[in-house]
Amino acid sequence: MSCCAPGAESFESSAALPSTEEMELASRDLGDGSMESWLTVPGVHCGSCIKTAETAAMSVAGVEQARLNLSSRTLTFKWKKGECDPADVIRKLGAAGYNAFTTDPVAGGKDPVLRRLLISLAIAGFAASNIMLLSVSVWSGAEGATRDLFHWISALIALPAIVFAGAPFFRPAWAALRQGSLNMDVPISLAVILAAAMSLYETINHGENAYFDASVSLLFFLLIGRTLDHVMREKARSAVRSLARMSPNGATVIAADGSREFLPISAIHPAMRLHVAAGERIPVDSQLLKGESDFDFAIVNGESVPVQSSTGMQLPAGVLNLSGPVEIASLATANDSFIAEMVRMISEAEGAKAGFRRIADRAAAIYAPAVHLLSLATFVGWMALGQGWHFAATTAIAVLVITCPCALGLAVPIVHVVAAGRLFRNGVMVRNGAALEKLATIDTALFDKTGTLTTGMPQPVGHENTPQPMINLAAALARESRHPFSRAIAQLARTSDLPAISAIQELPGKGVEAICNGSKIRLGRPDWATDNADTGDGIVLAVDSAEKARFMFSENLRKGACELVDEFARMGISSEILSGDSQARVGEIAAELGIENQSARLTPADKLQRLAALSAAGKHTLMVGDGVNDAPALAAADVSFAPSSAADIGRSSADFVFLHDDLRVIGEALSVARRAKSLVLQNFGIAIAYNLIAVPLAVAGLATPLVAALAMSSSSILVVGNAMRLNFGGRRARVESSAPAVPTRTDRIAVLPERLAA
Repeated sequence: MSCCAPGAESFESSAALPSTEEMELASRDLGDGSMESWLTVPGVHCGSCIKTAETAAMSVAGVEQARLNLSSRTLTFKWKKGECDPADVIRKLGAAGYNAFTTDPVAGGKDPVLRRLLISLAIAGFAASNIMLLSVSVWSGAEGATRDLFHWISALIALPAIVFAGAPFFRPAWAALRQGSLNMDVPISLAVILAAAMSLYETINHGENAYFDASVSLLFFLLIGRTLDHVMREKARSAVRSLARMSPNGATVIAADGSREFLPISAIHPAMRLHVAAGERIPVDSQLLKGESDFDFAIVNGESVPVQSSTGMQLPAGVLNLSGPVEIASLATANDSFIAEMVRMISEAEGAKAGFRRIADRAAAIYAPAVHLLSLATFVGWMALGQGWHFAATTAIAVLVITCPCALGLAVPIVHVVAAGRLFRNGVMVRNGAALEKLATIDTALFDKTGTLTTGMPQPVGHENTPQPMINLAAALARESRHPFSRAIAQLARTSDLPAISAIQELPGKGVEAICNGSKIRLGRPDWATDNADTGDGIVLAVDSAEKARFMFSENLRKGACELVDEFARMGISSEILSGDSQARVGEIAAELGIENQSARLTPADKLQRLAALSAAGKHTLMVGDGVNDAPALAAADVSFAPSSAADIGRSSADFVFLHDDLRVIGEALSVARRAKSLVLQNFGIAIAYNLIAVPLAVAGLATPLVAALAMSSSSILVVGNAMRLNFGGRRARVESSAPAVPTRTDRIAVLPERLAA
């Protein structure tokens, strides 16, 4: 539950601040003189951090709005051109204790913060275990010189460990005190430092008890929670980085005289003529000028079927040029293109997520001053009662130690760790522990079609009566193409029987042509393969313009899709398909699954609008998708799943990734999530009950710092033990819903044709 304050995770940098011109070039022009800029602020961790950072940014003249995304640790601010120096925002954040960067300092490299946390955790764990062993002898009755020796050895181990491992708490506590504020790291730091100081005093004066074990154990347990929190937040940031990598670094610009020059993406402006070779992605939103090719629009609509080129067609940034070189005209800058808009949608969606962490943030606002006042009141009270400064100080330290939020801090992350292990054994990877809480409350499930409900690979159909020699001939041609339909046809062949072909040529947007035994053979579009006005569907094999075979394609349902939809129906969870594919294909899959609610031809923005509408209606949504185009929806949904076969950005945006083809693991994850939520609430109860019992005892002077440390550790162990219960029990307990009876898939299929006809 501990929270970081300014400077908790700072990066040392000697680089000069960027100039106003540099900031302006890296910003987005919103029109009317308004600009939008982004800064990475790695030191933020809680609601208090957000408020401090946003307030610092808003204090700069000319800044109109500032919003900080806690998941990605990105500050987005709008400012007036000519009225504001955006570099001043970086200065103000630095003055408030937060280092800010125009680029992600850990992108593409090792994470220095995680490395420091892991080292601190290892040092604290090593020191705590060894000091505990030494303490056993003291507890067993060691006296005199033997006891003093063990205390001095403990001091030699504890003091260096406290200095190094306590830095993640000491630095933010000091930064908060410098600004005249309090946070939860302040009482933690005071408890650790005072316990160490009192222990050193007792050791020097041959006292019976020293509390080095309390100080180091306190740091060890808190560092566990801090490290887990950091890892989960870094995983959330990987979605934006994955999507940004899909944008080319630059583009080949065609000048008025026909010369060509490769320019960085930041130098591409509207109305430029660009050359895009086969295998390259469209750099910015553009319009096709000339050239024939096939384009992979999966980033836009999630469909693997290539789209044939046509002059004047719109090409969003990130679309992949598959088969031929083309010339395009840029319509926007990189900051205003499709990929940039996707990044913004993902960031905004991530920023909207919340969980039990909000409870901790609210508690943080009152915890620190309450603990300080209670400890001070304890000291003053016992002094007033004439007990002397030593007893009063010892009791006050015991209050600080015993009120350590270890149990409360572990209540959520330890359950997430156990649940993640349980789910991993079932084939589900947890990317966002906070999503476990939300998964237990979902009432609406939304599915992408291609690659999610279906396998995503086209399957040839309708060729059962085609002679095997014709299939082999078609496969011989298909092997020469990268087209998804061609790859599917190539799988039908008997490779030992493939005929010899020559003069092979692939015509972008049309098909593959070759010579076999003196005849011209073609595999591709019906009108091109047969040299007539055939406008039928499918892929045609023609010999000297005569059709010999026609291949149609269908999609296979992913294993467990029917069972999952049925299980959701029994649990009162409604299912819906959101797809970028045609209405006919979506309707076919919906009918097969018995899903009544369906939407086709959706863009990423359309899917977000649907999610927003459901959220406004009070629904708790689960999104299952696999494509780049699903990434904003995966980030915006309350909970999201993606298969391991999904695009990198799809996996990065999802809260859960399932490793098997069977969709039923989503139902198993739901069961684990509901149990996990119950255990989290139980852990909160344990932590609260512990404080209600332990704090009065400490205030009454009935608990020394050593006893307080043991009580604190015991509460943490109790919380961990309770979380471990998630590993026991059946593989999956079916959760019955109290919702009204929902028709089964068979019932829905029976009435679906009538509704479609209506």
